[in-house]
Amino acid sequence: MSARLRLQGWLRGGALALSGLAVLVLVAFAFGRIATTFGVYDLTRDAGFADHHPPPPDPRSEEELESLRRFPRDAAALQPLIDATPTGSVLHLARGIYAAPGVVNRPMRIEGEPGTVIDGGGVGSIMTVTADDVQVIGLTFRNSGERHESTDSAVRLRGKHGVFRDNVIEDCLFGFELKQSDMNIIRRNRISSKDLPEALRGDAIRVWYSNGNRIEDNEIFRTRDTVVWYSKENILDGNRIRDSRYGVHLMYAHQNSMRHNVLVANTVGVFLMYANDNVLADNVIQYSQGPSGIGIGFKESSGARIEHNDVFANARGLFMDASPYDPESHNAFRGNRFAYNGVAVAFHSGWEGNAFEDNSFFGNHAQAMVAGGGSAQRNIWSGNFWDSYDGFDRNHDGAGDTPYRVWTWADRLWMDVPDAQFFRGAPSLEMIDLVERLGSLTEPRLVLADPAPRIDAIADAGARRAGVKEVLR
Repeated sequence: MSARLRLQGWLRGGALALSGLAVLVLVAFAFGRIATTFGVYDLTRDAGFADHHPPPPDPRSEEELESLRRFPRDAAALQPLIDATPTGSVLHLARGIYAAPGVVNRPMRIEGEPGTVIDGGGVGSIMTVTADDVQVIGLTFRNSGERHESTDSAVRLRGKHGVFRDNVIEDCLFGFELKQSDMNIIRRNRISSKDLPEALRGDAIRVWYSNGNRIEDNEIFRTRDTVVWYSKENILDGNRIRDSRYGVHLMYAHQNSMRHNVLVANTVGVFLMYANDNVLADNVIQYSQGPSGIGIGFKESSGARIEHNDVFANARGLFMDASPYDPESHNAFRGNRFAYNGVAVAFHSGWEGNAFEDNSFFGNHAQAMVAGGGSAQRNIWSGNFWDSYDGFDRNHDGAGDTPYRVWTWADRLWMDVPDAQFFRGAPSLEMIDLVERLGSLTEPRLVLADPAPRIDAIADAGARRAGVKEVLR
């Protein structure tokens, strides 16, 4: 009799779970229709942008541009001062306002005092540097044009071996625009774009077919993106980037290095697209939220080394799409901390060729997910710390006696049906998940297994440079 009652109880529980699941699916699909109607948009669908090719030149003549510029009454023209400066000497600009444009076609040093402003008059780019060995130090660039087709910028770089440091760029559509410009130093600049919607702003720094540049210790905020395209061997070190769309976007960019950067409250922290053999180390990537929020994203990128980064409080800490693309290469993730993310590691499909070793995963809503019903088992998972591991270490070797496994139960619903993510963490879905774990009506799916999980958190995981963990306010 007791066995019969138990069976009836299980049947009632299963029926309740199925009915709740059906209601949830219907509501989820209804929400999906609402999302479609109101245009909920996934930024990763357009991660390549339509403007990755160089824009055409401004069709307007210089005379027409000059007629449109508006300057303060006491502004002195910049170009005559540049023309009067001997090659290789110093142009010192006293405090005041100077009227753009300025074209620098010979090696020289241009420096300013606090309060030295180069005003663009609201039209075109402010300064164009075509010569090698130019230094621009301590200037404020303000009020460029707003035309994307002509890439209206504070500074357009076409020369090599230049130094651009301690400048302020404000109310300029683009900041530094490098085109076939190698071996420059861009250091300690403060860059913001115009007060426009995010997608209509310009890039803080655009590196296009330019190699071996050093971009260091800049403060970037309220711009669109910082991009490195078709370029190699560039170094981005110690930059602070916030409140933008893409913190850093690497596309067809190989052998670049990103270290000690702090990227906070951007839609996407770092995205690697068709980019191989890059290094991301000792960075802090936080608060990439929203429906397109990604801390670090990959698309068809191979040979990356992702080491000692703090990836905290993002919608998705790591997003992998068809990476590595080269079947003879792999991506290595070592010593990182993935914490308090909606999903720590999200795979677009059941890809292979990634190695996750000695990382720490804690406080995440979900440790890993694979869209479309796939598995992450074809990747290497070894020696990671998982806060949800419930095993023991009886021989005290620092590794768990049993493997750590990630299974999907009722959470398959929001993993397989994107619209259902609206209900992730809701009591109804959590109850369905609990019922299925107690008496599963379907076979759970194994997402990953770590054969030697760490018992204790890894001491040297995360960003290691002093001060790099500071959160931007």
